[in-house]
Amino acid sequence: MQESRPYVAWDVMNSFMIDAFKGYGVPEEDAKICADVLLESDRRGIESHGCNRFKPIYIDRIVKGTLLPVTNIEIVKETPTTIVMDAHDGMGMVASYHMMESLIYKARTYGMAGGAIRNSTHYGIAGYWTSMASKNGMIGLTGTNARPSIAPTFGVENMLGTNPLTFSLPTDEEFPFCLDCATSIVQRGRIEYYAREGRPTPAGTVVSENGEALTDSEEILKDLVAGTAALAPLGGIGEELAGYKGYGYATVVEILSAALAGGRFMKALSGVDSEGKPSMYHLGHFFFVIDPDAFVGREKFKKIAGDICRELRASKKAPGQSRIYTAGEKEYEVWLDRKDKGVPVSEGVQKDIIAVRDALGLDYKFDFE
Repeated sequence: MQESRPYVAWDVMNSFMIDAFKGYGVPEEDAKICADVLLESDRRGIESHGCNRFKPIYIDRIVKGTLLPVTNIEIVKETPTTIVMDAHDGMGMVASYHMMESLIYKARTYGMAGGAIRNSTHYGIAGYWTSMASKNGMIGLTGTNARPSIAPTFGVENMLGTNPLTFSLPTDEEFPFCLDCATSIVQRGRIEYYAREGRPTPAGTVVSENGEALTDSEEILKDLVAGTAALAPLGGIGEELAGYKGYGYATVVEILSAALAGGRFMKALSGVDSEGKPSMYHLGHFFFVIDPDAFVGREKFKKIAGDICRELRASKKAPGQSRIYTAGEKEYEVWLDRKDKGVPVSEGVQKDIIAVRDALGLDYKFDFE
């Protein structure tokens, strides 16, 4: 489909977001990390976690006081192959970056490494962290809990977050195998995107407390916060389409995100206090890095992983279908299309950019104005 939205050059958007984060108290080096994580989402075409979330999820929360701009990372426990961090409600992206740098070093030395973070905040696109490993020829695995959104199988109350379980596996191709998706059919960020674009949420992905299907995106976001709506887990409602599998995986992510670091979980992550006022989110994340050199060697691993992906893409196609993809391939093609054009910005994102620029008095003029 032909892109109708205006583009902003990558370097311009990067500089703007760095300056904006700095303007709200984020240290420069941390601001560079945060801007790159957000832009990586747009490079991959995962716009629910890119510039679309820059103001509402990060800037607005800093202003409200539910996200601290300065990230004071505390090492709670460390062994040669493990780390537990406390992010003290700072930038989740900053804490995660330092975590992955440490785990990659440990895995290169010992073959494997794992870590967990407590009292954190939204850490952006999960695939960013696993791709840090794959860019170093290693396997990356991460997950995070989040505000309650998913109802358990046979339930209607939002109990679990959208809880992505994400992997990046290096291959001998131009891009890794990267599986980055929520354990719900649709994640909250996608509904936020629908709401900003004035689009309905697909029927069957969200249920009311009475078991009715909901499609009004703006109302769904309000109902999720109020606890009167819930997302269906992967597979759907009930057991007929194996919704219990998505429910099970979401629970695995919840347990690992909270229990490995001794952090909070489920309803304690709602972002509101007992009086309904905004509060810290106290999220948890977990990370694992595996070095194939400790097994068969990086190059052999990458060759076998690439062969598997190529054979899958070459397999027999369904009638009317011209192509089979493997995870990470579509995102790579989005980057090839956008790398010389820039990041496309919708009308809603344009308004956010202008609002932040004007509030800080930054000296930027955008082509879309």
